[in-house]
Amino acid sequence: MLVLKFGGTSVGSPDAIGKLIEILKDDEHSGKVRVVVVSAFSGVTNELIEIAEKAARGDNTYTITIETMRKRHLDMSALFLTGDIREEADKYTHTCFADLNRILDGVMILRELSPRILDTIMSFGERLSAPLIARICTVSGIPSDYLDTRTLITTDEQYGSARFLLGESFFNIKSALAKRPALQIATGFIGASAEGHTTTLGRGGSDLSAAIFGAALDADMVEIWTDVDGILTADPRLVKNAFTIEEISYVEAMELSHFGAKVLHPPTIRPALEKGIPIRIRNTFNPTGTGTIIRDEVEPSPFPIRGISSIGNVALVRVQGSGMAGVAGFSSRLFGALAKRKINIILISQGSSEYSICFAVLPQDGKAASVAIKDELTWEISSMIIEPPVVEQDLSIIAVVGSRMKNTSGISGKVFHALGRNGVNVIAIAQGSSELNISTVVSRQDEAKALNAIHEAFFLSGVRSVNLFIMGTGLIGGTLVEQIAVHREILADEHQIRINLVGIANSRKMFFNTEGIDPGKAKTLLDGAEAFDLSFFLEKMKAFNLPNTAFCDCTASDEIASRHAEILRSSIPVITPNKRGVSGTLDYYKVLTGYSRDRGIPYLYETTVCAGLPVISTLRDLAVSGDKVRRIEAVLSGTLSFIFNNFDGSKPFSALVREAKAKGYTEPDPRDDLNAMDAARKALILARECDMSLEFSAVSIEPILPPACFEASGVEEFFTELEKADRLFEQRRAEAATQGKVLRYVANIEEGSARLSLRAEPEGSPFRSLVDSDNIVVITTDRYTALPMVIKGPGAGAQVTAGGIFADIVRIARTLV
Repeated sequence: MLVLKFGGTSVGSPDAIGKLIEILKDDEHSGKVRVVVVSAFSGVTNELIEIAEKAARGDNTYTITIETMRKRHLDMSALFLTGDIREEADKYTHTCFADLNRILDGVMILRELSPRILDTIMSFGERLSAPLIARICTVSGIPSDYLDTRTLITTDEQYGSARFLLGESFFNIKSALAKRPALQIATGFIGASAEGHTTTLGRGGSDLSAAIFGAALDADMVEIWTDVDGILTADPRLVKNAFTIEEISYVEAMELSHFGAKVLHPPTIRPALEKGIPIRIRNTFNPTGTGTIIRDEVEPSPFPIRGISSIGNVALVRVQGSGMAGVAGFSSRLFGALAKRKINIILISQGSSEYSICFAVLPQDGKAASVAIKDELTWEISSMIIEPPVVEQDLSIIAVVGSRMKNTSGISGKVFHALGRNGVNVIAIAQGSSELNISTVVSRQDEAKALNAIHEAFFLSGVRSVNLFIMGTGLIGGTLVEQIAVHREILADEHQIRINLVGIANSRKMFFNTEGIDPGKAKTLLDGAEAFDLSFFLEKMKAFNLPNTAFCDCTASDEIASRHAEILRSSIPVITPNKRGVSGTLDYYKVLTGYSRDRGIPYLYETTVCAGLPVISTLRDLAVSGDKVRRIEAVLSGTLSFIFNNFDGSKPFSALVREAKAKGYTEPDPRDDLNAMDAARKALILARECDMSLEFSAVSIEPILPPACFEASGVEEFFTELEKADRLFEQRRAEAATQGKVLRYVANIEEGSARLSLRAEPEGSPFRSLVDSDNIVVITTDRYTALPMVIKGPGAGAQVTAGGIFADIVRIARTLV
């Protein structure tokens, strides 16, 4: 025997009712269903509450809503019924609305809406839907009777959330159904007191009605049909990767539903739990799906946890003071005062010092709880041994639930790592000794981020995703986007790393999409996007509040670099080849690297020096392993490397500079490279990585060009002046050659100083092995003394620089678990 319940969305449209009929007729259910509990049509209960409140305010516009509601029910009748049965159904509908209007007229005259009257008004939703559906079933070949549960389910008089009386209700149900052999279409949500007053069973009341019938009739199963595929691992509206839980225990379902899982409500489970009757949650619009089954004994979850739930809006009340510590009965007084005001406590957390205690309540109960505590603890507060209660609003509770959590180490660590890594501050924590539930209180604005971060940590089998924002789509940034387009599927399939491009901008335009931007179409989308505004871009990135967000600055902008610290403070990692931040003032360098180190928010700038070569990470590894860097010698400019690598006397110096410009190795104005400022910034970064406290002004730079070259008014005039200097360059080259040496522009970092100079390198020098635009870094340490460590390779170019940035993005993903 089966008891079925169909919710509002499952009876709220002609298509939904058609699906209901199909389900009752299919092989799985035909002839096996004893009772079908139905809710009001979707939205009707809320509309009834709204019109009742309008009537109580004297607002007669509620009559418009009533007529719309009446038409909706009559239209449904016209779609399914004909002849006498339709006339009978419509007559009943008109009678119900006449009764409803009379009650509302009284409310409007008296300007009073008592809980008892509101329950009566709300009951009309089910009293209208159930008889109509019973007639539709009958004409569809399923003989059915309408069953008004007010005649069977007896409750107390706690209007709005009445408690059913088990003995009387079970007796009434068994007696009535023994005389009613047809399928019963029963009203959910409503009952009646012993005096016959209409009551409602509160939140999830129709589910509870079904569970009561199932328990009273010793049904084999209760099926709850709704508009989702069962209980999901998280709220799919907040976590798009949530998926259906195939089976779950009663206690796990109780925990999830208590903390906000909308598919099921805690009171629903109790009658079935006591009788050991399984409950299955199924989707009316996907009847072939198996849904979720809730029962006493279930197979262990394949994951460490069963699911995550949340209550989206709570208030936290905190009481603290020395007058609490060691005082017997204090908690009894505190919570007794709240119980007298009928304030429900959702969560409690107390420090072992007994100095403070906090608890979560519904937002509307926060002020009342504060008043109740002040009244109860008047003497203690006036004596200043207890502080006045503090109420914090706009908070959420995240609950991580699962029976496998018991005796499994590392679960809490994984939860808090996921939250901390995403900058989600935990305000309070609660965990029972059953180890079934870890609950945390967080800011309401962080609810979705927290749910997604925890869900990914536990359920996505090691898959790590990065929600990426890219600033700059020039040569480097554009190449990075192309590389992401080519390799992101490979990363996802082979390495379980997903890169989700969410925002992209250049100096003119910016574009966002939280669902993800196709990297292959990013540049096209930018062309038609909104005008770029740096502050707006950053505010939007922070406002999205996505888990695992990362910001990539592919510009050379001072303004954007000046905002890196702000981004880090928002718990968003920064990846950048932009040298302006870490080569700026020493104080700003310390802010960036210090905040990253102390708070664990990655600030990755490997590509600021030597593009994709692992120079900075190597220096860090040496320091961490206890080695001491004594000297660094390096060629840090790809442009200068190309020029001096090829300066062998076969071509004038100026001709090599023209060639470098033609190959794209220099900036449009070659002086921007030949002034060695870029190489100096790189040298400064390396010096700081070796714990040298240097400002940029302390870096010694030997000029390469004569002053007249820098004083030239344009590029062509510059080349004219450079050609005049060819004789001097050749003279210096030839002088070195007579000694068997070649010229190289080398940075030298040691003994707390950094300088760049044009040096004549002898045979055997590692700097003579350079080709084309290679960079080289020679590191002498306590361990690498006789034979220094050499890092050499392409130190410039869009592909290798973008590849280095891409590698840093992947490093961000690897820090997520």
